[in-house]
Amino acid sequence: MGNIVAIVGRPNVGKSTLFNRLTQSRKAIVDDISGTTRDRQYGKAEWLGRDYSVIDTGGWVVNSDDIFESEINKQVQLAIDEADVILFAVDITNGITDLDQRVAQLLRRCEKEIVLVANKADNFEAHYGSAEFYKFGLGDPFCVSAINGSGTGDLLDEMVSKFKDDNSNDPEEELPRIAVVGRPNAGKSSLVNAFIGVERHIVTDIAGTTRDSIYTKYNKFGLDFYLVDTAGIRKKGKVNEDLEYYSVLRSIRSIENSDVCVLMLDATRGIESQDLNIFSLIQKNSKGLVVCVNKWDLVEDKSDQVIKEFEGAIRERLAPFKDFPIIFMSALTKQRIFKVLETAKEVYETRNNRVSTNKLNEVMLPLIEAYPPPAWKGKYIKIKYATQLPGVRTPTFVFFANLPQWIKEPYRRFLENKIREHWNFTGTPINIFVREK
Repeated sequence: MGNIVAIVGRPNVGKSTLFNRLTQSRKAIVDDISGTTRDRQYGKAEWLGRDYSVIDTGGWVVNSDDIFESEINKQVQLAIDEADVILFAVDITNGITDLDQRVAQLLRRCEKEIVLVANKADNFEAHYGSAEFYKFGLGDPFCVSAINGSGTGDLLDEMVSKFKDDNSNDPEEELPRIAVVGRPNAGKSSLVNAFIGVERHIVTDIAGTTRDSIYTKYNKFGLDFYLVDTAGIRKKGKVNEDLEYYSVLRSIRSIENSDVCVLMLDATRGIESQDLNIFSLIQKNSKGLVVCVNKWDLVEDKSDQVIKEFEGAIRERLAPFKDFPIIFMSALTKQRIFKVLETAKEVYETRNNRVSTNKLNEVMLPLIEAYPPPAWKGKYIKIKYATQLPGVRTPTFVFFANLPQWIKEPYRRFLENKIREHWNFTGTPINIFVREK
């Protein structure tokens, strides 16, 4: 389970630049998970072999001062609740401002690990200015320049040293871990309660720290697995504009801790942008997926035609990944909830499907010959051989070609679709790599 790092600080201290600097080792994964109104970013990165997620809490620019202040408080509060390590960014060229003081005040009260980052130290002269940040009482300031990267190594070493041990609350056995995720009000809690409430067969609650995901061991009807509960999803209360952001933050933890995600959709509302955000998180973390359309009891017309249209619409919105099971259920009337668990277990098991190398070549090479990769500048690209890598969590196929760098995304998708047509990998992401032979 990775640690979560949040970057906080007032606007214009270079939080986003720092975010880009930290995540650039795997640039492709960084994209903006858009909240409701402003973009917040979530990315994955690693340092010294430790994986972690970075959240940039930027983008809170409101015009009037008082709102501004409350927004900053809200943002810092969120980071304090969710993150394991907080990077408090300040601008060395400006010194301490009132807003910095306020952020520091909030951070001093919290129990989390904090690293003070004095950004914009673009030359050594600037380092002398960092002494005044000792005033915050938050330990040594680390002078960095997020733009040119100087000083970031020491900062990362310090940050990683504060991470919690990865295996603090991992369940011992190799059982599937299933997380129920979705937008607020899609019926996650009702589903979890429906699973657990039938007869209480729960053996253990392995709880991590207060806000970690909680594993509930579940064995019923001959199914054995852990349910990863998204820890303490709070009442909406006064959180209105960042409710959506909240639910993404909450989901990050449980998605990272699970093997299969059950994405809950609300039949009465269809797919909304928030569902797409959560879906893209599941994709990026390469987790299995089961889509559940909840509140099916409220839909008047349940004819096959309607079901077909509904399924088509969902697959259309989540394209290009279309190969996943969709279940129409109702947590309230407990209709098909057992099917959800069975399907999640099947998806978990498809991860371990192996395709023998000669079978793979027998099927794929003629298909590739019939529809070769497009030639590039008059050079023909030939794929000679394919194999599935053993012992990898996500099914991974390697194709060997003479010019791998010219095989583009659409062709990889073609290869993936053909693999899915011939073998069962429903609900499971597949990695396709093309290497030089």
